[in-house]
Amino acid sequence: MSASIGILTCYLGQWPWYFPYFLHSCRFNPTIDFILITDNQSAGYAIPDNVHIVFSNLEAIRANARKKLGFSVAIEDAYKLCDFKPAFGLLFSEELHHYDFWGHGDIDMIYGDIRSFVTDEITDNYDVIAVRNEYITGFFSLFRNKALFNTLFQNSRDYPAVLQTTGYLGFDECSLLAGALSAGHVLEDLPAEIDSMTHIVKRLHNGGVIRAYFDHHVVESIPGDLLWDNGRLLFKNEYEALLYHLNSFKVHSLLQIPEWPEVPDRFFINEFSFSK
Repeated sequence: MSASIGILTCYLGQWPWYFPYFLHSCRFNPTIDFILITDNQSAGYAIPDNVHIVFSNLEAIRANARKKLGFSVAIEDAYKLCDFKPAFGLLFSEELHHYDFWGHGDIDMIYGDIRSFVTDEITDNYDVIAVRNEYITGFFSLFRNKALFNTLFQNSRDYPAVLQTTGYLGFDECSLLAGALSAGHVLEDLPAEIDSMTHIVKRLHNGGVIRAYFDHHVVESIPGDLLWDNGRLLFKNEYEALLYHLNSFKVHSLLQIPEWPEVPDRFFINEFSFSK
């Protein structure tokens, strides 16, 4: 039997224009559960059976974090929750306890076939699963649901200070070094403001304490030439991807959003637009 996977995302505020695309891609990954912690109770969206909405708010999330961590935390806005993603296995243990793997995610992406990449071989042999070669990504990472990995973030000398500091510090990823790492620089050669999750995971993997998987399975930026076809995501009609991260696409000044009554089962993602 394949490992069960639950991916948890905190999103507060109004749902963005790309939310229906995210939901539609979740629908085509029926063996994976997606848990959305949100304060948005608006109707009008067709929620797939494998997407579970849990209503909360910033104050309740802050109180829960304070209780589970044992110290006061600085969560003044929703974006700061990104630094808390490595602690989701602990903070949201009630929602995640029955999964073999838990993950943290975002909603600004369109999934391909996740199980084509997160195979039984991968889940049998690795404890932490990253979808870029260079660093742990905040928008999608998986952790074995055991105490060691649910508290892995506590191996950072900086974690209390990070979680008690307002403003995002890149703790869930690589201390804001993504650009340098993507350009080919080596993590150990770069000065870092904090001991991030990438530092922790690579250090413990190299020390034989955990088994971490790093590979490049995602598309980012605005390359165009993407096809989403009934749950599969193809780049240049040649390379299959686990997901397309809309981080740049979603806010581009030239972006054209189609007025489709519903998201189709097959569509192209061009440089600045969608098409059938």
